Amino acid sequence: MSEQQAPGNDGTPPAPGRLYGVGLGPGDPSLMTVRAVQVIGAADVIAYHSARHGRSIARAIAAEHLRADHIEEALVYPVTTESTDHPGGYRGALDEFYESAAARLAAHLDAGRTVAVISEGDPLFYGSYQHMHKRLADRYRTEVIPGVTSISAAAARLGRPLAEADEVLTILPGTLPEEELTARLAATDTAVVMKLGRTFPTVRRAMERAGRLPEAHYVERATMSGERTEKLADIDAETVPYFAVTVVPSRIASAAPETDPEPGTGEVVVVGTGPAGPLWLTPESRGALAAAEDLVGYTTYLDRVPQRPGQRRHGSDNKVESERAELALDLARRGRRVAVVSGGDPGVFAMATAVLEVAAQDPYRSIPVRVLPGVTAANAAAARAGAPLGHDYAVISLSDRLKPWEVIAERLHAAAGADLALALYNPGSRSRTWQVGKARELLLEHRAPDTPVILARDIGGPEESVRTVRLTDLDPHQVDMRTLLIVGSSQTQAVRRDDGTESVWTPRRYPEN
Repeated sequence: MSEQQAPGNDGTPPAPGRLYGVGLGPGDPSLMTVRAVQVIGAADVIAYHSARHGRSIARAIAAEHLRADHIEEALVYPVTTESTDHPGGYRGALDEFYESAAARLAAHLDAGRTVAVISEGDPLFYGSYQHMHKRLADRYRTEVIPGVTSISAAAARLGRPLAEADEVLTILPGTLPEEELTARLAATDTAVVMKLGRTFPTVRRAMERAGRLPEAHYVERATMSGERTEKLADIDAETVPYFAVTVVPSRIASAAPETDPEPGTGEVVVVGTGPAGPLWLTPESRGALAAAEDLVGYTTYLDRVPQRPGQRRHGSDNKVESERAELALDLARRGRRVAVVSGGDPGVFAMATAVLEVAAQDPYRSIPVRVLPGVTAANAAAARAGAPLGHDYAVISLSDRLKPWEVIAERLHAAAGADLALALYNPGSRSRTWQVGKARELLLEHRAPDTPVILARDIGGPEESVRTVRLTDLDPHQVDMRTLLIVGSSQTQAVRRDDGTESVWTPRRYPEN
């Protein structure tokens, strides 16, 4: 196509040209796709982004395919850091630049020229081309030519799979806040962190805090001149350029043949999984479960945790908490990384107490024990109903398996007399059928008959149900071990909304005497 397309015989302007976003791959020109070479060769205009020094990595990659008669458009960024005196700040300066660059390319397209915007990696993956695409693709015929990403190149250079089977790969910009990086690194199976350079110290700290530093690799300028690969822990922050990535590769692929661990190197992490499936799991807990070599817990709770190659599972009945704790600590004493799986929050009528009690004994006092919080059943149920625990409240278990009913009754009297809302755990089971009725009688001594009571069953699970009844109408036969009861205070309100749902809440303000 010629440099300037002449108007037609009738004086009409030429048909608009075509826009291409061309991915060049990670740096090695031989990794450009055949389609990318074809488009560059046929284009009238080659556009590329660069910093103010004028050197463009994209142009260098494509250099051997550029012709002398190509029109080159160097789109030079006005700023490379967030320091600018532009009235709109850093974002304002960039937006103004992108608008100006898009206008320059539009002039070529309106003249009937074919414009190829070349971009290292893939054009729509953290690529500069995407800013042109957003401004021009709705006005001109456009085609995007995908390219090999730096992520794929880094994995290839490391010779390590990024993800296998059901593993989840998370791609993160190093510019995220450290807390956010830490949470996401802890929660995922495999990860790549891009945009290093000045962000490297933050990324390294996040890796360490998430417990992923020993697994992390560093890849600099993959497939390009000056390529470097090392363990992330060995990298000097002063030497890290922008074109570097951190890779936490597949745990499945890197799993070493099972060997006897070193005594004294293990630990126990007590993990709260929330009241039901993965939506209730915190990032920290998700990471701890993934990193564990052994999982110990009540079989029902273990079934909520995804199967991972190489992990051992030690399931048991719900009534052997001390035995589970001892097993976990014995495994840790032999050098294993052990996660004790607990429903809800492990510190609320759950496994944290059992583990710490056994860990206080002589054989286990030197074993590290950590407790990771989880969403409690009471808080989950309250959220489904509205905010019935919005003011002071008490949490009481109605199970008399570990304490006598007289103690439970005394505590119910005290909490009800203090006008606290109540979250009642373990209200009934096949062998305990009378406790709910007794509790209702006792509470009616302190509460009005129309006090709202929430029956929350299987919260977060497939059989979830939430109902609100009056205290006087509470039927013990509708309560089982999977039900949690929330009894309102004298101030708790239950209101039917226009959509037919009912909201229950306890005001934060208490009336003055």
